[in-house]
Amino acid sequence: MFILTTISDLIQIAPQDFAKFSAVAIEDNINQKYANKVIQKIGLCISFYDMLESSDGLIGHGTGLVNVNVTFRMIVFRPFKGEIMLGKIASGTENGIKIGVEFFNDILIPPPLLLDGAKFDYTDQVWTYESEDGTLLYFDVGEIVRFRIETEEWHDQIPTGPEGENTNTDRKPPYSIIGSMQMGGLGPITWW
Repeated sequence: MFILTTISDLIQIAPQDFAKFSAVAIEDNINQKYANKVIQKIGLCISFYDMLESSDGLIGHGTGLVNVNVTFRMIVFRPFKGEIMLGKIASGTENGIKIGVEFFNDILIPPPLLLDGAKFDYTDQVWTYESEDGTLLYFDVGEIVRFRIETEEWHDQIPTGPEGENTNTDRKPPYSIIGSMQMGGLGPITWW
């Protein structure tokens, strides 16, 4: 679910951060730049892990910013294909069930990857499943479910226009996960 990724980048330290120890100032600026951001084909950056090396700081002409070349490792959220995870049902629509974990909400279980025989109830806006003994079971919002990672999707983000400009583009998240619940033991954990 989590991996360590090595990144090399130029980090700029502002004059107001000069009172901090240099390692603390560098770490704060790395977290500000990367934490909670998606790097294409790598994953969702969670937090700074450690610094592998750094250069001497050079003061930029006219800006007062100190430029430091740093190689560091980040903790990144990127589950592998086939991994079993726990999440909470955020919503259900005819397009599938949307699941979230504490820090990531772009997980979708599409209808073909739900349990065989699962149906969407339009009146209650919830997915249901009829068990072998005829009991009707519900995929309720807020219920904890176990699911399997099937694929991941990456979408390049296009810049947004001015606030007054009306754009009808369907924005997709930069990183999303497609999961399934077609194996025994998957689905709401209260069922098992």
